[in-house]
Amino acid sequence: MTQHSHQTAPTQFVEVAGIRFAYRRFGKPGGVPLVFNMHFTGTMDHWDPLVTDGLAATREVILFNNAGISSTTGTVSASVEEMAINAAAFIKALGLAKVDVLGFSLGGLVAQALAAADPDLVRRLILVGTGPRGGEGMATLTPEAQAVFGATYANPDEVWLGAFFTPSEASQAAGRAFLKRFRLRTKGRDPAISEQVAPAQLEALAKWGAPRAGAFDYLRGIAQPTLVINGSNDVLVYTVNSLILQQNLPNAQLILYPDSNHGSQYQYPTLFVADVTRFLDAEVAFPVQKN
Repeated sequence: MTQHSHQTAPTQFVEVAGIRFAYRRFGKPGGVPLVFNMHFTGTMDHWDPLVTDGLAATREVILFNNAGISSTTGTVSASVEEMAINAAAFIKALGLAKVDVLGFSLGGLVAQALAAADPDLVRRLILVGTGPRGGEGMATLTPEAQAVFGATYANPDEVWLGAFFTPSEASQAAGRAFLKRFRLRTKGRDPAISEQVAPAQLEALAKWGAPRAGAFDYLRGIAQPTLVINGSNDVLVYTVNSLILQQNLPNAQLILYPDSNHGSQYQYPTLFVADVTRFLDAEVAFPVQKN
């Protein structure tokens, strides 16, 4: 059997609830697979191969497009909770009874909703560059995000340099290296997203981010061991939101990487893979030292 990687894994399809989900599955089979949930307007091709292949060295990884995104059919959900229902349907359609779930940014909201709604399905949770319902500055795109996404770029990919990396020389250099990796897959890339994606996802983000009484109460019901990771200065989902997650989830660890923004995992891919691998492989997620 061919051992596929981020670059070579074929796009496969599974149909459930009238949606034909596109996905890629590769890595070391056996054990609990790790399902990736993507950011705002992203597709399977937006993941960093250093992250996906790094994690695939020790487990099976599954990338997918949620309803209405790129190669997946259906309508883009305008609510995070509906996105989570779709994600659960997709996972179960693959015949999986237990998965680990990683969510980045909007994908992190979906991962929380999935873990809350379907606790038996999710073993452990990794929340990257994301925040809670009603989080700080989450009701609309932050002013910094509006500036980044509203600017014009000679090369459209360069939007990610401001969105994911800090202005420092070291962070921007890491960003340029990420952009090269991000384009390494040349065959079987995902088609561009439709014009329906951004408006529906913005509506979902606004509903999730709207301030409300007892906004963080739901987090206390997410009992799965959770690893929260972010950059020291995330300007898209303010870093304080990662602390709010850690403070309100009953079983969570927080890691902030230095001189980094929303895409800290792409600035420090080796460190990120090591931290996530340690967390997922530990018999007890947060072991207590024995004398």
